[in-house]
Amino acid sequence: MQKITQKIVLGSSSIYRQELLRRLQVPFETASPQADESALSNETPDKTAQRLAETKARSVAKTYSQALIIGSDQVAVLDGVRLGKPLTHANAVKQLQLIRGKEVTFFTALCLLNSYTDQLQAQVVPYHVKFRQLSDQQIENYLTKEQPYHCAGSAKSEGLGIALIERMNGDDPNALIGLPLIALTGMLENEGVEVV
Repeated sequence: MQKITQKIVLGSSSIYRQELLRRLQVPFETASPQADESALSNETPDKTAQRLAETKARSVAKTYSQALIIGSDQVAVLDGVRLGKPLTHANAVKQLQLIRGKEVTFFTALCLLNSYTDQLQAQVVPYHVKFRQLSDQQIENYLTKEQPYHCAGSAKSEGLGIALIERMNGDDPNALIGLPLIALTGMLENEGVEVV
């Protein structure tokens, strides 16, 4: 039996994160956080993701003063270079051409902020994805079908993008989609929310 004493708020407008959180079958609301997602100079990708996850949660806390607020952010990196969301078809083509045959690391940061006690739990969950050696035609076919222009790395592993991947390695496959549910379950339990 679930014991939920505080409202749970997902500080994200991402439909993918909402779908993931629904898997835990806990009631929640969503709120769009306000955050400048630019990296700071000399900031490592994992630190950027962690800072932004916390910034998003604290932004939402201004509206929800007695809630458990989930913040999350993801930064994808290839050979030390950050891969942002492509936003356009042309950028997605370039990004997939760049990463074909290579391994990309996705740093997904998660934080759970109790806005009543100011207790913050945070963790960065890395996930490694080796992409297949894709032809230009395969890249074009994929982008035409799925149009993942708002996904870092230009591929949605939860959809047809799985066909672009040679192998994946990490502790939680949900981290790759944008919300590490294994870590989140533990954080919620620390706040008295019994998921199962």
